[in-house]
Amino acid sequence: MSQLLLPLLAVIAIMAAGALCNRILPRPVEGVLNQYVYFVAFPAILFISLAATPFDDIVNPGFVLGYLGAMALTYFSVYQIYCRAEGKARPAAIRALAATFGNTAFIGIPVLMALYPGNNTAMMAAAVASLLSVLMFAVTVVQLRLVHESLPPVQRLWLMAKVVGKNPIVLGSALGVLASYLELILPASVETLVRIVGQSSSPCALFAIGIALARSLKEPPLPAKDLPFWPINLAKLAIQPLLALGLLAVLGVSSELLIMGVLLAAMPTAASVYLLAYRDQTLDKQTARGIVTGTVLTLLSLPMLASGLKFIV
Repeated sequence: MSQLLLPLLAVIAIMAAGALCNRILPRPVEGVLNQYVYFVAFPAILFISLAATPFDDIVNPGFVLGYLGAMALTYFSVYQIYCRAEGKARPAAIRALAATFGNTAFIGIPVLMALYPGNNTAMMAAAVASLLSVLMFAVTVVQLRLVHESLPPVQRLWLMAKVVGKNPIVLGSALGVLASYLELILPASVETLVRIVGQSSSPCALFAIGIALARSLKEPPLPAKDLPFWPINLAKLAIQPLLALGLLAVLGVSSELLIMGVLLAAMPTAASVYLLAYRDQTLDKQTARGIVTGTVLTLLSLPMLASGLKFIV
């Protein structure tokens, strides 16, 4: 059990350090760290890890179908439930994305790096999960757009392609897969440089999350009339992981990859959902507070899940 808990405690400790340093750091630090991690460090670690992974190991239909199936079932179930309950498509789409789009990058990658140090399969799993999450994000963008105007199928696909193609995590992963397919061997100096930059992603991301959590606690509470966010966190932190566990097991995924997939499915909602909600002016404050609550709950749920999976799988 200590092999699972100690790395997770290290992740929590770095987040706590960010929260404690919140008062002595200028506000722009959080944004700078997030931009560096998102546009530079994460693409670097995904590229170098995928490039070093045999192409046959990357193309894992069972993992892709199992993880995507869990996401799709969660997304469309939540969407249909809230559409019928409220009769409004826009807030239902935001809630469905919040119940599906996990923080597989800022939290998922550090957790897997801590649990599986030097394991390229872990980075492959995180990369695939991030790619599939971006796909669900693109689906939501199209749904929100359709509320305002009708788009033909070709324009819908083009809009999704633009959303996915501009994502730096997608670009870094795609280049890594291409390098693996071509069996590209990088010069030792270049590989070392990219790997060092990539390895800085975890501490920087976790430190930034700690700062964000500390600052969010200072914001005023939401009005009592707002609907609670806890059903969304329940779907994200419990239902989606259970669906992933069942589907990945049925599809015959290896035990190690199954555990990675379930842990990635159990990540809290990513901050990108809030950015979309804010841009659309739909449930933005509720989404922000729900993300904070889900992230805090993950500090308890992830260690318990990781320990439980050790005995189940």
